[in-house]
Amino acid sequence: MRWGTYFAVLSSVLSVGLALGVSMPLVSLRLEAWGYGAFAIGVMAAMPAIGVLLGASLASRLASILGTANLMRLCLWGGSISVGLLALLPNYWIWLALRLMLGVILTMVFILGESWINQLVTENLRGKLVALYGSCYALSQLGGPLLLGVIGTGHDFGFWVGTALLATSPLLLLGRSGAPSAEASHVSLGDLAGFCRQLPAIAWAIALFAGFEAMILTLLPVYCLQQGFTPEIALAMVSTVVVGDALLQLPIGALADKISRRRLFSGCAVALMASSLAIPLLVDTDAIWPLWVVFGASAGGLFTLSLILIGERYRDDALVRANAHVAQLWGIGCLLGPLAAGAGSQWISGQALPLLMAAGALGLVILSQRPRAFGTVQPVAA
Repeated sequence: MRWGTYFAVLSSVLSVGLALGVSMPLVSLRLEAWGYGAFAIGVMAAMPAIGVLLGASLASRLASILGTANLMRLCLWGGSISVGLLALLPNYWIWLALRLMLGVILTMVFILGESWINQLVTENLRGKLVALYGSCYALSQLGGPLLLGVIGTGHDFGFWVGTALLATSPLLLLGRSGAPSAEASHVSLGDLAGFCRQLPAIAWAIALFAGFEAMILTLLPVYCLQQGFTPEIALAMVSTVVVGDALLQLPIGALADKISRRRLFSGCAVALMASSLAIPLLVDTDAIWPLWVVFGASAGGLFTLSLILIGERYRDDALVRANAHVAQLWGIGCLLGPLAAGAGSQWISGQALPLLMAAGALGLVILSQRPRAFGTVQPVAA
């Protein structure tokens, strides 16, 4: 086990979470201040999803040409430039293009980083170390809104912090080894359909969590403002959701090494459904704060368990391709989630965001009870 490489890869991916956490809520709040409605903000939040689909199709091919570590460094530097341009070019249509670029670039970072981590860890520690990755990534996103709350939203400091983080993090990957090998192959949507048929519950959970994550960083601040909270309280609520995601992933990962991962997966789906339904009922009470924690923890647990189950089954190029499918599903979730929630919030109900999450979780609860919902692939020996 290459511990130094594990923490270097972990840190480089965490810089992405912190950069997004400090810059993406600022985009939404800036658009809301400019007078854009929930649907326009939802379109902005969904734009990276198209980039995700493009990045997922290219990651394996480019990694085979440039090498995993080299490609990750180039993508991080490219992301730094894109976030910096958000500050320099404050225009809705230009921001749409920059968000598309971020989707392409940072998708490849996630595919390669998650593959690298799953390749490094040993089977007896897989649950804990993959959960540590999920927990630390969530904490990095938590740090973003908190930092944004400290430095303020009236200027562009949040964009410049994100730029600096993405510019310096590639240095951590210099001289690191143990990355999965990749073949020069194209990952198509047809391949994704086969992955979904093989592991339908995992595929649904990934898409659901992607929609959750996109909406939490972009539409949840707007939802909280619409409920009468100040921008500072709205950002604190976003941070509380991420706290739940972050703090409870390690216990979930530890349990995944000891009890049935399928049963634990179903439990997280039920908890997400129940907490989503309770949000409209408790949003004006003090009980909303612990509820935000459960909401974030249950959603994050589904994604962590999905990565653990994928890591059991694949190695090297197969692992890179599986994580490319994860990115494709992420793109679909990021595209459909904010669009549906934004449209629903503007034209149907102000409670569309939590109700949409409840509906998605209900579908997952039903799907996870199917006998072949988690596939029949035998775990690969470490």
